[in-house]
Amino acid sequence: MPEFKTVRGMRDFLPEETRMMKYVEKTARSVAESFGYEEIMTPLVESYELLAAKAGEEVRLRMFAFKDLGGRMVALRPEFTPSIARIVATALKNEPKPLRLFCLGSLYRYDEPQRGRYREFWQSDFELIGSAKPEADAELLILTSGLMERVGLKGCTFRVGHVGVLRGVLTQEGLDDKLQNGVLQLMDKKQYEDALGLVKTSGASEKCLTILRSLVELKGSDVSKAGETMKKCVDGYEKAVVAVENLSEILRLVVESGCEINISVEAGFARGLEYYTGMIFEAYVPELDVALSGGGRYDKLVELFGGEPTAAVGVANGVDRIMLAMQEQRVIMKEDAGKKIMIIPVGDETRAEALKISRALKNAGMVVEFEIMGRRIGKALEDADRRKIDYAVIVGKKELEEGKVSLKDLKKREQTTVKIEQLAETLKS
Repeated sequence: MPEFKTVRGMRDFLPEETRMMKYVEKTARSVAESFGYEEIMTPLVESYELLAAKAGEEVRLRMFAFKDLGGRMVALRPEFTPSIARIVATALKNEPKPLRLFCLGSLYRYDEPQRGRYREFWQSDFELIGSAKPEADAELLILTSGLMERVGLKGCTFRVGHVGVLRGVLTQEGLDDKLQNGVLQLMDKKQYEDALGLVKTSGASEKCLTILRSLVELKGSDVSKAGETMKKCVDGYEKAVVAVENLSEILRLVVESGCEINISVEAGFARGLEYYTGMIFEAYVPELDVALSGGGRYDKLVELFGGEPTAAVGVANGVDRIMLAMQEQRVIMKEDAGKKIMIIPVGDETRAEALKISRALKNAGMVVEFEIMGRRIGKALEDADRRKIDYAVIVGKKELEEGKVSLKDLKKREQTTVKIEQLAETLKS
């Protein structure tokens, strides 16, 4: 018999891992809803043209793309943002702005599997559509920080930059969008010398190269000081100066909101996706060298898909990576402590009544397991302990004749007799 394994880059989630994933998803949903975001669901398969439009060369090369039986070129979604932009340009085009939307689900990229990187991965995606104001960008930073805090992560750092600073310099130097995309993709991979080499061969000035080198080295946690230094650095490049002012205003709002975010301003920071137009950011914890979240402003994507010119900003949070960070930091999940109950029938003649009791407790909103292995009471109680059951309801013939059952508190090792009609109330109290 062949030994079947998961496809490379795909994983099984066993109960404990699934429980953690659902916890992160539940928390992400709760945080999003507390900010007024509404959940939508998008198809797993989209047209290749839609997904490839502004994804960036790196993502385009790694999409799971194929022809369907109708000969159409389609792909498994590598991210949510194009799908959301499509929906905003079509089904939601007449809805009042702003739109606050979020998605949860699986995505697919043919990356080389490694720690924190898989070919099938999960994200929670928050998108704020319709506002070009700096408070919209600030909201996404605060929202993402809130998610990290709510799942219990410590020491989170936000790496923040602005695509408009780099693009402002490169545009004034005469580099077209295609060349700019190539430069930014190299900078995203931290291949700065290659990026500068590409700028140099394009005919850019020495002043431009000097400024780009300075921007790459410009990093700081003092938000105000970093903004002032960046502005001096790009003096003379009008669009870049405007971008610095925009970034400074966003970060000022975040700081003055009272949200305690550890921010590292990085002037040479770039992300591989081509659709970003403004502020960009990623979130990290000290234990991992991969970003837990990443996002930014994309003011031209909705228009690209046939919609009206629409400002937008969004963030994708890696559910898998957040889980990995939680495991590294040994985070204890703050789950709802619902009581778990096991029903143990004693003898075949009590099974039907035990099932009836089990059904009644489930209808009362409790988590109930039924002992279906035919074990003796001692072995059944051992199994209940192993399963971390809180209470065992022992249904014996003698007790049933009196309309009662035995209720055992497995934590306190105490046992009492309870009337069946009072059992649910007793367990709840």
